Amino acid sequence: MDELKVEVRNRVGILTLNRPDKLNALTRTMGDSAVVTLKEWAESPDVGAVIVTGAGRGFCAGGDVSAMDRGTEMGVKGATLEQKVDSLRERQSWPWLLYSIPKVTIAVVNGPAAGAGLGLAMSCDLRIASDQARFGTAYARVGYGGDYGATWQLTRLVGQAKAKELFFLPDMITATEAQQLNLVNRVFPHEKLWEEAIVIAERIASGPLMSYRYMKANINASMNVDFRTMLDREAETHVRCGETEDHREGVRAFMEKRQPVFRGR
Repeated sequence: MDELKVEVRNRVGILTLNRPDKLNALTRTMGDSAVVTLKEWAESPDVGAVIVTGAGRGFCAGGDVSAMDRGTEMGVKGATLEQKVDSLRERQSWPWLLYSIPKVTIAVVNGPAAGAGLGLAMSCDLRIASDQARFGTAYARVGYGGDYGATWQLTRLVGQAKAKELFFLPDMITATEAQQLNLVNRVFPHEKLWEEAIVIAERIASGPLMSYRYMKANINASMNVDFRTMLDREAETHVRCGETEDHREGVRAFMEKRQPVFRGR
């Protein structure tokens, strides 16, 4: 089986991690395929939103512990320290693309999300979880320090004190607890998860994509710039959106008391 299933359905790109027997533990092949696909979808007019999910009963268990045991998780056995660092930097293009591409990315968390799997979920713009999902950092269990952006993302989502607790004491937390911590946006009954997630993804995919592009970029930028800089940036992007066909359609629809039909341009 392909380790990563790739499909586009009703303008929603879907990446399905597909190693269910390993709780979708990550591999280099999986990451390489994801990076290539996300770069394509970032520019594709046929993709309006992106979902990342897992096959079987889990979202992603993180790194493959059996590969750690063989000494091959960071590349070929016997690789130098520098080669291992370069390999991990390259693989971390995956969470960076989820965070930065001009399309809304959605983690549909159907089961356990741990370690790098948690990092992938947190790198998405939205996280929609099953009530059976579980979340944990897991790194302390195997003597690692954190990758896939987990330390950066978790600190910003839950605050420094709670992030330290979740890293130092790597217990799994429930979907309800994760939502209370703002780690998860919405929680649905497990049997309804996919149905509800697709409704949200298709709604976004048929929306004003240029607006979403700048909303996402501005919110990401706001984490690192001052208020004055953000106001200047908003002036540029707000006016830019005002030049789009979708803006004109939205205004017409409002005046005519009907639902807008956006075309992503």
